[in-house]
Amino acid sequence: MFSRTLKIAALCAAVLVTSVAIAASAIAQTYPAQPIKVLIGFGPGSAADILARLVGKQMEVSLGQPIVVENRPGNSSMIAAETVARAPADGYTLFMATIANTLNPAETKSNFNLGRDLAPIALLGIVPNVLVAHPSVPASNLQELIALAKSEPESLTFGSSGYATASYMAAALFNANAGTKILAAPYQGGSNQAVSDLLSGRITLMFNVAATLAPHVAAGKLKAFAVAQSKRASIMPDVPTLAEAGMPGYDAGIWIGLLAPAGTPPAIIEKLSGAANDALITQEVRTALKRQGTDPVGGTPKEFADFIRADIEKWAAVLASSNPRK
Repeated sequence: MFSRTLKIAALCAAVLVTSVAIAASAIAQTYPAQPIKVLIGFGPGSAADILARLVGKQMEVSLGQPIVVENRPGNSSMIAAETVARAPADGYTLFMATIANTLNPAETKSNFNLGRDLAPIALLGIVPNVLVAHPSVPASNLQELIALAKSEPESLTFGSSGYATASYMAAALFNANAGTKILAAPYQGGSNQAVSDLLSGRITLMFNVAATLAPHVAAGKLKAFAVAQSKRASIMPDVPTLAEAGMPGYDAGIWIGLLAPAGTPPAIIEKLSGAANDALITQEVRTALKRQGTDPVGGTPKEFADFIRADIEKWAAVLASSNPRK
């Protein structure tokens, strides 16, 4: 009797698994049946906004439905993130996340968790940061800069676009890896004033977007030491990575990726991921991204999930060991 019960239970389980597989297949075949909305936590013209529109346009070809980009700036993009997390898990409301969403939990200890509340689709691109200095800094390479920072720490300052922003955290990670204590100089109004003060020599160092700083480096107004990601930046191919320059394992690129509400059916996630990856390999998208200084990435939902988990843990540790709020 017991054996018969086990056989019946096993049969029921097999039927359930088969039913779920059939339902998932049906969802994938009928999705999408209406336009898809992508929320951006920053304004028009931002790197995330441009990437969303470029990739979205190509995804429309694969999916057969319009991709509607909606800008909802505020609270370092957390408003948009939380809006998507509360949306129906049906694949019709997506979020374009950035490094800001892995930095924010470290700073605010918000209940929102990117890895838990949203389902990764694909890591789309990296916007390279580059470490630059005012020409007056008496160092010609990374090792000389570190030696200077240790011998004359008061002579150097790291400008940034505000406390716990990508540029601030890149500098904090540099200090942690190099064993230096270069003073942080956060600019609460954003990076424009910091770049202006760097060009005038009021501050001496900064991590910032390579596309923004490349013209100043080319003109000799700034000197570049290294890019802050694991691979060289396509917009500054002659500048080594920090790892190549002597700081193994350093990676602080500004990433951008696509996510859906947690609980979105895996079949839909896979379909969206495939469309996003297909978009990234088109010549139109790659050319446009290179022009604006963004390096395309791509990959599977699992790879992106692992990336997000590691990024959250990394920045929480860096913030805990960095200088207190300035």
